[in-house]
Amino acid sequence: MGGVTSSMAAKLAFFPPSPPSYKISAEEATGLLTMPPFRHRENVEILRLPTRRGTEIAAVYVRYPMATSTLLYSHGNAADLGQMYELLVELSIHLRLNVMGYDYSGYGQSTGKPSEQQTYADIEAAYKYLEESCGAKQEEIILYGQSVGSGPTLDLAARLSRLRAVVLHSPILSGLRVMYPVKRTYWFDIYKNIDKIPLVSCPVLVIHGTSDDVVDWSHGKQLWDLCKEKYEPLWVKGGNHCDLELHPEYISHLKKFIFTVEKAPSHRNSSRRSVDRFEQSRRSTDCFEVTRKSTDRRENTRQSIDRPEKLKGPDYNKSNVEKLEKLRMSFDHIERSRRSVDCLEKPRKNMEHQLDRARKSVDRLDRVWAG
Repeated sequence: MGGVTSSMAAKLAFFPPSPPSYKISAEEATGLLTMPPFRHRENVEILRLPTRRGTEIAAVYVRYPMATSTLLYSHGNAADLGQMYELLVELSIHLRLNVMGYDYSGYGQSTGKPSEQQTYADIEAAYKYLEESCGAKQEEIILYGQSVGSGPTLDLAARLSRLRAVVLHSPILSGLRVMYPVKRTYWFDIYKNIDKIPLVSCPVLVIHGTSDDVVDWSHGKQLWDLCKEKYEPLWVKGGNHCDLELHPEYISHLKKFIFTVEKAPSHRNSSRRSVDRFEQSRRSTDCFEVTRKSTDRRENTRQSIDRPEKLKGPDYNKSNVEKLEKLRMSFDHIERSRRSVDCLEKPRKNMEHQLDRARKSVDRLDRVWAG
C-alpha cells in the first residue's frame, strides 16, 4: 500500500523536463566535465555525485572569490539544471557567495527515478560534497528550497542544528495540502514541511507571491508563522509561482537577508578564526608579561639593596646587583618581542581593506540585474 501511495505521489509531484535542457560531456584530454550548451567558466565546476540510494546526480558548483557563505539550491518540480544554470551564476555574483545547484534523481542528467525519499538522499549527497570536498562548514551553509525543493531543504534543515540560514521560495506545507485544504497530516502525505519547520533552529526567510496560482500564498504565510527564528518575509505583491526572480525586490531582500545572517554573532566568530590564530599567538606571549611582572618583585628587591649599598660604601660586593641588572635587561628584550607580535594586527587590517575594495568593485554587476 505504501509503495502504491508513494508511486502516485511521485506522479503528482515530479515533472522532469523531457528531453533534458542540457548535456554533460567530458573532455578527452583532461576529463573535465562540461555542460553544453553552456560555455566553460573557470569558476564553475560540473559534477556527478553518488547518493546513498545508488543513483548519481548532476550538480553545478559556482565559486565566488572570498565568499564566506555557500548556498545550496533545491529547484522546483518542473525544472532542471539547464534551466537554472544562469540563475545560479547570477545569484553567486549578486549575493557574493558560493552556490551549488543539483538535479534530483531522474531529472536532467541524473540517473534513477524521482521520489520523496530519493530527493532526501540527493540533497544529502550535495551537502556531503560541500563539506568534504569544498571545505564548507555547516555554520557557513544556507539552504534554499523552491516549491517542491522546500521538501528536501526542510528535511535536511530539521536535522542540522548549526546552519547559517534557510530560504523558502514559494514553499509548500505538504504535498497533499497543495491539492486539498486538509487540517491534519496523513501518513501517506509527502513533504510534511508543516511538521518539520518548527524543528529548524536557524533564521528562515520566506518568499512567496500573493498571486501564486500553483501553491497558494497561505502556505508560505503559515510556514513563516511556525518558524522558530523568523526573518522579515517577502510577500511579492502580484507575484506568481515562477516569476518572483523578475521582481526587483526579490534580489534586494535576499541581499539584505544574506548580509544580516553573515553579520550575526555566529558568523563573526567563524569569520575571525584566522585572526584568532594571531590572537592566540599574541596571548601566548602574554606569559612573558606575567613573568615580567613577577620580576618586579626582584626590581623592588634591587631597590631595597641599593639602600644598603649606600650604607656599606664602595667596597660592597656588586656581583648580585649586576646579575639582577642583566636579568632585568633580558626581560626588557622579551617585552620588545611581545610588542613585535602586535604588528600581526596591521596585515589583518590591510587585508580587510582589500576585501572591502574588491567587494565594492562587484557592485557594478548590480546594474545587470536591475536592467
